[in-house]
Amino acid sequence: MNNQMITLLQATGGAEGGSLMQSLIMFGLIGLVFYLFMIRPQMKRTKEAKQYRESIAQGDKIVTIGGIHGKVLEVSDTTILISSEGTKLRIEKSSISPNSMDQLGNQQR
Repeated sequence: MNNQMITLLQATGGAEGGSLMQSLIMFGLIGLVFYLFMIRPQMKRTKEAKQYRESIAQGDKIVTIGGIHGKVLEVSDTTILISSEGTKLRIEKSSISPNSMDQLGNQQR
C-alpha cells in the first residue's frame, strides 16, 4: 500500500512541474496579447492627442470634448482662447478633442 502511495505521489509531483511551467507560459502569452492589443494602441492614441494639442495654432478650427465648435484666437501654455458664434471662451488644452481634426477635415486655417 505504501509503495503504491509513493508511486502515485511521485507521478503527481512530476506532472505538477510541467503543469506549472505551462501555466506560466500561458500567463506570459496572455500578458503579451493584452499589451499588444490594449496597452500599446492606447499609448499611441495618447501620444497623437498630445502632439495634436501642441500643434494647435491661431486660426485653427477645433471641437472641445464638450462639443463646442470654435476658432482659435489665442494660444498659451495651458489654455486656448476660442471664438464661437460671437462668444469668446478660454478653455484648457486638455479639453480639446483630438478627433476634431477628423471632424473638421484637415485643419482649415
